[in-house]
Amino acid sequence: MKKEFFTGGDFLSHFDEKKEGTAEYEVEVPASGKYEFWIHANPVKSKLSYRIDGGEWTEIDTEKSEQSHNVAADGKPDLRFIGWMKAGQVQLERGKRTVAFRFHGPLQNHGYLDCFVLSSEPFRPRGALRLEQYEAAAKQWAEENKNWFPFEPGPDRLDASAGFDLRWLNESVAGEQGRIVARDGRFVHEKSGAPVRFWAVNGPPHSLTDPAELDRCGRMLAKYGVNMVRIHGGIYDEGGRIQPDKVEHKAAIVASMKRHGIYSLLSIYFPLWLRPKPDTPWLKGYDGQKHPFAALYFNPDFQEQYRTWWKTLLLTELPGGGRLIDDPALAALEIINEDSYFFWTFDARNLPEPQLEIIEKQFGDWLAKKYGSLEAAQKAFGNKTTPRDAPRQGRMGFRNWWAAFTEKSQRDQDQAAFLLESQRGFYESTINFLRQLGYKGMITCSNWTTANNQILGPLEKYSYLPGDFLDRHGYFSCYHRGDNAAWSIRNGHTYFDRSALRFDGEQPGKPKSFVHPAMDVEYNGKPSMISETTFNRPNRYRGEAPLFYAAYGALQGSDAIVHFALDGDQWSVKPQFFMQPWTLMAPTQMGQFPATALIFRQGLVREGDVLVRLRLKLDDLTALKGSPLVQDASFDELRAHDVPKGTTIEPNQVIDPLVHMAGRAKVVIDAEGGPAELADLSKLIDRSRRTVVSSTGELKLDYDKGLLTIDAPCAQGASGALAAAGAITLGTLKIESPMELGHIAAVSLDGRPLAQSSRILLQVMSEERADGFRTEPAGGEGKRIIDIGHDPWMVRRISGTVSLRRGDADELTAVALDLNGYPVKPVGKAARIALEPTTVYYLITK
Repeated sequence: MKKEFFTGGDFLSHFDEKKEGTAEYEVEVPASGKYEFWIHANPVKSKLSYRIDGGEWTEIDTEKSEQSHNVAADGKPDLRFIGWMKAGQVQLERGKRTVAFRFHGPLQNHGYLDCFVLSSEPFRPRGALRLEQYEAAAKQWAEENKNWFPFEPGPDRLDASAGFDLRWLNESVAGEQGRIVARDGRFVHEKSGAPVRFWAVNGPPHSLTDPAELDRCGRMLAKYGVNMVRIHGGIYDEGGRIQPDKVEHKAAIVASMKRHGIYSLLSIYFPLWLRPKPDTPWLKGYDGQKHPFAALYFNPDFQEQYRTWWKTLLLTELPGGGRLIDDPALAALEIINEDSYFFWTFDARNLPEPQLEIIEKQFGDWLAKKYGSLEAAQKAFGNKTTPRDAPRQGRMGFRNWWAAFTEKSQRDQDQAAFLLESQRGFYESTINFLRQLGYKGMITCSNWTTANNQILGPLEKYSYLPGDFLDRHGYFSCYHRGDNAAWSIRNGHTYFDRSALRFDGEQPGKPKSFVHPAMDVEYNGKPSMISETTFNRPNRYRGEAPLFYAAYGALQGSDAIVHFALDGDQWSVKPQFFMQPWTLMAPTQMGQFPATALIFRQGLVREGDVLVRLRLKLDDLTALKGSPLVQDASFDELRAHDVPKGTTIEPNQVIDPLVHMAGRAKVVIDAEGGPAELADLSKLIDRSRRTVVSSTGELKLDYDKGLLTIDAPCAQGASGALAAAGAITLGTLKIESPMELGHIAAVSLDGRPLAQSSRILLQVMSEERADGFRTEPAGGEGKRIIDIGHDPWMVRRISGTVSLRRGDADELTAVALDLNGYPVKPVGKAARIALEPTTVYYLITK
């Protein structure tokens, strides 16, 4: 054990399967009153209770720990962690009192206790430091972090004195104007027809079960501009058995968010949440280890089981009355999360024999119907066979996707057509089932990628068209490598700092990659959502994300951006057991929501012109001819193929993906197809200078420097390489900053242009990291993490000046706000605001 993480270098522990452990202490209370009660103990899969003076046992919520550390000498991520937990306030009388603890968890009643604190004053733990060590440690810490400041907003009182509070953007309750419906490519309120965009989050976390805490979370989200949550999680265990507590929790979230004008989207099925056991009657052949990729599309028994989950969730009578199915605050249902026939996981190695036989028989029947017999089909295929072909049993196997999209043989084309029909057919039948059940809200099919987005991507999108809107997922990664790096950040992992504003390659030293999750396309006039997206930690450029999403989401007419993930409702670097790559309650993420939510939801950046109109013929797509609008096109492809305005696109030609940074793109997939309409992009995209200007003239991206400027009437600012840019002069704003990396935005709060507005929010951000985060060079891998760090969040000190270019700028006063947005002090007139090192928000008023 790493004893340096314990305040006294040692600890009390218990590990016994047969009996619980108890410990009792005697303390001398100097005065009667209320005391904060903190415990430094094991937070991992443990149960720890306390009692005072022999009273009733009170369980401590060990899941809500902070400053937790892995104390295993070998670094293994098992049960050996230590963290601080606040048990709340206790009333103590003067004199000798007893404090007892009980270890009673399901895993050998395990646990350990380092120390506990009873404080009559507000107490802030500092790892393993004792109180007498605080002063010296503070001096050392200040020297080591002289260019950074701790981002510790503290509890938010959530009252009307805040300099910003976007609760007013939401309805008094979600559903006040009826359901949200899809009309003419937009989300609108059913009764008024008013359009609505969703600036949303994945969450709240599953651990947030207390009604008061859920309510507070909803109020906080509304303050920061959120108007939808995606409630992502099953209502069953790994064997598929319904868990009533999960049903109740989802209903509680919908009800709680509704009170704050926040809509909900339910996502309840993801193959990774299931590991069917060998005796599962509705999914035969599994071993309790494999996940059922693709099985839901073709297995009728599994489909029936799946439908019971929806029935239970939507039709259960809730404790407060009513059913979810009838609540207009439930905006949408998602059928499947991240699964597809057209992805690499559709492979014989991932499906057990009984499941393979089902879909191979369905394929055999489909081929026999098309060709008259399987013998005729085989003749048409020539030498294209698979080891699993069993025509005498009426079954035909599937070729792997690499061979299929490379060779594009008749068999490959038939395979694509059959799988498209099967996948889309499942979505259609599921939508019909939900409608017959009585659900009147919106439904979306899925959100996954494919093995080849140029060839198979359009087929995936076409399969989604029975839904009310199209969804997708996308993350901006940082070449994070190491054990379980897909979902955790650990010591020894490697990564590299990667800028989206420069289109840095996906690996160190690689060419620029013109791929970004914000790139959006409208298909067949349907609204568009991205229901999972973020810039992954620990990338120092992560702060580019909010303004990037808001500005380009608004430009492209995106309808919903759902940030991943609200894994905790506090400003913590590690809200859960592992440090996750997506934590949203971070200074550069949620901390930048006030201005960016306004930009996106109110359309403060105008929608761009439609620069691309494609009409793709369905038969061409099943013939594996693909689409010229490829969001992951490589640089070499772009240089090799130029598509002039107004011409029919020839095979292998690719539209410049930078078109998404300039305006909108629309695609229609139908039986007829048709010519492409392409705008002249030469005045907007300059690859020699590495710049892109939006068709509205409001956005300019310099992807050589890594600088985005926003110059719209009601929103102006700059994001990225501020120092390299020098003085930035916009319509009403001038920015000068020596920050190598910074993000500054001014938005109108009264609906008037910044040139006339009497109430303006100025928002400033730099970089974030966890306190104690340390790295070393890792050669071609970028950086190696030596220490993942701990609370609190740290923000690089801010510097620069912002000036309002208005004749009356000296009549406007800038007031610095604290990290929760409450007024602290006036800092001068708007003609020249010297940015304070630790101030993120300013309210400018006249």
